[in-house]
Amino acid sequence: MYGRLNTRSGAAEQHVVRLEQVPRWIEQEPLSPSASHSESEASDRGFVDPLTSLAGSENGGTTYGTTSKFHVDHDINAKLYLWRGTPWALEVDAVVNSSNENLDEAHSSPGLHPAAGPGLAEECATLGGCRTGLAKVTNGYDLPARRVIHTVGPRYAVRYHTAAENALSHCYRSCLELLIEQELSSIAIGCIYTESKGYPREPAAHVAIRTVRRFLEKHSDKISAVVFCTSNATDTDIYKRLLPLYFPRDKNEEEIAATKLPSDVGDENGETVISERKIRISALPGVDGSPPTTQSVSGDITPTYRSTAIKRHDSIDGLVDPAFMSMTRDPDQRRKEQWEKAAQSQAGWAWGRWLGLGGLGAPALSSTEQDSLHGRFLARANAVNLTEVAEMKILYRGGVDVDGRPIMVVVGAHFLLRCLDLERFVLYVVKEMEPLINRPYSLVYFHSAAALSLHPDLGWVKRLHQIMGRRHKHNLHAIYILHPTLGLRATVMALSLLVEPEVWKKVVYVERLTDLFRYVPREQLTIPDFVFQHDAEINGEKALGIDTRTRVVANRRLLSSR
Repeated sequence: MYGRLNTRSGAAEQHVVRLEQVPRWIEQEPLSPSASHSESEASDRGFVDPLTSLAGSENGGTTYGTTSKFHVDHDINAKLYLWRGTPWALEVDAVVNSSNENLDEAHSSPGLHPAAGPGLAEECATLGGCRTGLAKVTNGYDLPARRVIHTVGPRYAVRYHTAAENALSHCYRSCLELLIEQELSSIAIGCIYTESKGYPREPAAHVAIRTVRRFLEKHSDKISAVVFCTSNATDTDIYKRLLPLYFPRDKNEEEIAATKLPSDVGDENGETVISERKIRISALPGVDGSPPTTQSVSGDITPTYRSTAIKRHDSIDGLVDPAFMSMTRDPDQRRKEQWEKAAQSQAGWAWGRWLGLGGLGAPALSSTEQDSLHGRFLARANAVNLTEVAEMKILYRGGVDVDGRPIMVVVGAHFLLRCLDLERFVLYVVKEMEPLINRPYSLVYFHSAAALSLHPDLGWVKRLHQIMGRRHKHNLHAIYILHPTLGLRATVMALSLLVEPEVWKKVVYVERLTDLFRYVPREQLTIPDFVFQHDAEINGEKALGIDTRTRVVANRRLLSSR
């Protein structure tokens, strides 16, 4: 009756199950009229299902409706499948992975990453995590499925049952919405709840099935198949008992469902409705001479319906504060205005691109957006190996300055000669700077023997500031630049005017190493040999007491460092 797959090592790699090999729900054995509700007590023993216990709390027993809220729909039933086995072998457009907020391999659904290959973990590391109840998509890699949709289920507690229930409903709905956004039509969904988060199996199955049913009622034309996948006999038995309640195949099952469905089966999206949280909108008294009336509107109404619900007589416009009405503008219109503003900003900085200064017209980011951007890059940096960037010695930790602030050292000559992959260099900067930017710190930049170059451009520097976030700007004490040139001074002036004044106004120019040591003790810095040599050349052979006999050795070290 139910498809099965041999999941032994090697079998999953060789065996691909096509959708037509999976039995449809309409092909399963119909529910018997004598089916008893007592069967549902076989699973989750010792757990009182809040779906039924809350409904019957008034009279001490379970209260059931007289008519089913889910009628027979043969078109929807034809799109539903029940599969006993791993979803990773199914040849569908997308499969669902139940993971944690970090989307890491250790907390993903069993067997997914071995079946998909290493590329899946690498792409997951670039997504910046996922919030509970939401979903994100990646490629399928070695799976028969084209895409993998990742979602994060809620942690369960009895006293927060409703919140957990609605969050779980959001998981299923987010996966289906993402399926449509990707222009896909078939999906295989396993049980999103996990044992570690304590969500009881049967209440979770109620949420899953009714959410999918409500979604298919609205988007049946865009989805061709939904496969419920179970991995054990307990889950399979639960789905076999609950599917006829929400997807009845004939009038007999619909009548049985009328006596077995809990009284609260959610709203039009399958979410639990709390009557105390409904929005009640009252008409203004005396506007049309009629007595005050109250209209109860669900808290889940859309903005379009809400704006329609509060429309009254034309004379109401004179009683409403225009400042309040301006808050209810169309969100699509606001987004369009933001895009137009960004486009105008980009066009205004076209001359910067012509001069090779890069994309200075990128829209500004709020503090929250910068923190989010920094978090995504930090997650990527922690997930990849950046050893080759560290070996370039472009950026490395120093000691502390005279006031005890930690020091980060940047070697300009190494950057211009060795840094080829700017994206990986940014990841390395984010990772190395993370321990410093939470408290006051300073930067030391050796411009010794570094010819000024416009690569990377000012637009790249602006983007780097946005990635580093507000903590970097706020806690940076000073940037000590050793051996500055006229070209570098002009660049810093441009940065202070066009990119980030808060940062680049903290620059301190230092002409000699001896002057630098007044800010940072010599023993706190690891200085390349060619910096000493360059200082001796521009400030005199005896600037640091360097013996002229060591000049040849220093020159050789300078060449080897390049």
